[in-house]
Amino acid sequence: MTAPSLSGRKVLLIVGGGIAAYKALELIRLLKKADAEVMTVLTKAGAEFVTPMSLAALTGHPVRQALFMPEDETAMGHIELSRWADLVVVAPATAGLIAKAANGMADDLASTTLLATDKKVLLAPAMNVRMWLHPAVQANVARLKGFDGFHGMAVVGPDDGVMACGEFGPGRMAEPPVIFDAIARLLAGPDGRPLAGKTAVVTAGPTFEPIDPVRGLTNRSSGKQGYAVAAALAELGAQVTLISGPVALDAPVGVNRVWVEAATEMKAAVEAALPADIAVMSAAVADWRVDGVASGKIKKKPGGPPSLALIENPDILAGVSAPGPRRPKLVVGFAAETSDLEANARAKLSRKGCDWIVGNDVSDEVFGSDGNAVTLFTQDGAEPWPRQSKTEVARKLALRIADHFKA
Repeated sequence: MTAPSLSGRKVLLIVGGGIAAYKALELIRLLKKADAEVMTVLTKAGAEFVTPMSLAALTGHPVRQALFMPEDETAMGHIELSRWADLVVVAPATAGLIAKAANGMADDLASTTLLATDKKVLLAPAMNVRMWLHPAVQANVARLKGFDGFHGMAVVGPDDGVMACGEFGPGRMAEPPVIFDAIARLLAGPDGRPLAGKTAVVTAGPTFEPIDPVRGLTNRSSGKQGYAVAAALAELGAQVTLISGPVALDAPVGVNRVWVEAATEMKAAVEAALPADIAVMSAAVADWRVDGVASGKIKKKPGGPPSLALIENPDILAGVSAPGPRRPKLVVGFAAETSDLEANARAKLSRKGCDWIVGNDVSDEVFGSDGNAVTLFTQDGAEPWPRQSKTEVARKLALRIADHFKA
């Protein structure tokens, strides 16, 4: 796919202090390749990771670092910087920069520019997983996204993965090509949020069907792919309701999460969230439940294990896909298969009545991992997507959904 041209567009890149600062160099290269003009602000902490010379060499402009520089401040340099740009990008956006922006603090060139700008701002957060998951950081990000008009900041990432500190989880800065795509979207149209005004329902995780108060039937699912889809749709402007089975994940920023346990609860929650424009049914819903849950723990007895009578759970995907006034305009199902992926996925597409099926082969190490290789099946054909992070799969699917509504 040809990269979009950003000819004539001006991007102000604020480089914060974090190990991910080195990725800013690759981001500049991508922007320049697309003919964008780039200027940079380098924080004091950022200069510990990348040099002003590197940034200046790639952008062709002097690097701004200090708030009080006579050659700049005689013309109120931070004001001119913020007015010059078509878009302000903060990469990496550290917890400190996010906190300053969320609370109107302006004690250096970067934070003053963010407060003075009248242009859209894109944040690419990067920090330790525990910092990212801290309620204060999550509250600051939610606050920035919720400001009215251009003051409402867009966010790309962060990704899940291994950190420089050795820990694992969300907090890694999005890769430069992903940030570039977000920049291109923001510069392409109204805030680059092609799904603004659309509503989406996403299901994720497993369901748990109780046998007795301490045991149950379930499917293997970490919920990571569904949560990533909900986050990606929200990034593109959709109003997202995430209906989640029991998982150990935090709700994506800006997404309304509804907790459920059993398949019947998930069905009721989905129906309550309709009508919607988009439905992405990625949950691993148990096919069966026990007919008659025991009121107390079933004890071991001589003669072997007890017999369990199973009844079929409601088919949530087929119900959502059924014709009617509350059917979403686009219904996407998921098919986790251990063999013959294409035949089984296409059969499911036809049987359920949905519009697309995302098929993935789960015979390999998929459950709980951060990567996935999938194929998107539509009425028009199949699109194999190579193995990539579940975040990238989600973003690609969200963009594909946005393209569908443009057509």
